[in-house]
Amino acid sequence: MIRIAIFLILVGALALGAAWLADRPGEVVITWQGMRLETSVMVLAASLLAAVAALMILWTLLSALVRSPFMMRRHWRRRRGERAYEAISRGLIAIGAGDLVAARKHATEAKRIAPAEPLALLLDAQHAQLAGDRASADSAFRAMAGRADTKALGLHGLFVEAHRRGDRASAHAFAEEAARENPGLGWAGKAVLEFRCITGDWAGALALLEANRHALDKDSYRRQRAVMLTARALASEDSDRDQAKALALEATKLEPTFVPAATLAGRMLAEGGDLRKAARVLHAAWEAHPHPDLARVFSDLRFGDAARDRLKRIEALAKQAPGHIESGLAVARAAIDAREFAKARDALASFLAAPTKRVALLMAELERAEHNDEGRAREWIARALHAAPDPAWTAEGHVSDRWRPLSPSGKLDAFEWRVPLTGLTPVAPSIEPVAAPVAAVTAAPAVAIENNSADKAPAALEPPAAPEAPVAQDENREKSEAQAPAAASTPNRGVTRATAVPPKPEAVIPLVHAPDDPGPDSVDETTPRPEAPNGGWRRIFE
Repeated sequence: MIRIAIFLILVGALALGAAWLADRPGEVVITWQGMRLETSVMVLAASLLAAVAALMILWTLLSALVRSPFMMRRHWRRRRGERAYEAISRGLIAIGAGDLVAARKHATEAKRIAPAEPLALLLDAQHAQLAGDRASADSAFRAMAGRADTKALGLHGLFVEAHRRGDRASAHAFAEEAARENPGLGWAGKAVLEFRCITGDWAGALALLEANRHALDKDSYRRQRAVMLTARALASEDSDRDQAKALALEATKLEPTFVPAATLAGRMLAEGGDLRKAARVLHAAWEAHPHPDLARVFSDLRFGDAARDRLKRIEALAKQAPGHIESGLAVARAAIDAREFAKARDALASFLAAPTKRVALLMAELERAEHNDEGRAREWIARALHAAPDPAWTAEGHVSDRWRPLSPSGKLDAFEWRVPLTGLTPVAPSIEPVAAPVAAVTAAPAVAIENNSADKAPAALEPPAAPEAPVAQDENREKSEAQAPAAASTPNRGVTRATAVPPKPEAVIPLVHAPDDPGPDSVDETTPRPEAPNGGWRRIFE
């Protein structure tokens, strides 16, 4: 509205000016080199306007003629850019849909139209990955790594390709270079950290963690540093015990509830005679996570103590986690050693309805120690064969006899203290004093659990298969079972542990692949995985 008003005002002003000049025609006389030109003011003004318009038109035509080659070049460049953009867009969509033919067509077109375009290089590399052409993919990523604007992307792709073919040295070199070029790259820092941990360079790993501290939240930083300090302390325990003790204590300050650090620190403090500080460290970890390693170290806190003194100490520790199975097991173990069999039975009484393997084995030991009853001890041992499993250090479907900082694949802090199997056995009836046939128990199939770094959920299990009944232990039981149905006296030939192998799902390709998600064959079972130097783990029911 304001613009219209301004336009009308200008038009009115020009009209008034023209009318004013028309009312005052006047005369203009021009004399130049003997020539005399007489005209009116209006004619002179009109002539000047016409001359200015002609000059403007002439200038426009001349400039267009001069700039025409540049304009044509820009037009064709814009046209090629539009065609390249369309080819790249359709190629990425084809890769996301898994259409290899369309992806090849559009990748070839994009490479022909715009060979130096970064997205064209990416499309070419991802098409090669989708087609399984590792050499072409490696060549495309090397071309990207040679450019300043795509160097990080090229190094990432080269790292993934080297990792997939099992070339750990090259993968490490690419990750190190990417971390030097751009310290903020999370994948590069994580890869370098993983390589240093696998090679046992805990000092270098701690230094890298400190350099990338800003990229982690406070809790993650404290946890990772505590794990690395504990690993370094374990590695230097035999060579430099003072340094190992200092590292373990620093780890307990960062994570007071971290069981491996507390166990190592408590043991080394007790060996050094600082029993009060050792007890504080062990108590802090036990309150959060009761663990048999903590109970074992706390029981042996004073070297040479009598069994009854150790029992009193364990009873005081168990009061901090009343009702927990580890408290009951620790008290029962100490009570059996101290020949306090009534306390041992009381400690295990609440767990006999659904005993775990350790509970059943302790009851077997208790029957031998208290009554020298080999028959009932064997009953408990037979029951332990089908009892619910106890927690263990588990990572990626492997069980270790002790905590380790790295999983078999090299992942840091992957081992967890948890039950390695799901689908536990049903509750078996309790063992009565009178002779009675032993009830059959149902065992769950052994299924390896993969530990997921995202949610760490256990794998689904197949329906359990019922095993045959265990054999009787004494002669009276054999006579009674001889008269029982055949199914009740069938010897136990062992539980068939059938590993459920789910059908392999079809690969799903994301809409746009990153170099670390190269396509349907991103998981190559034939590629050797990096091995941690510590060893000692075993595959669950491998």
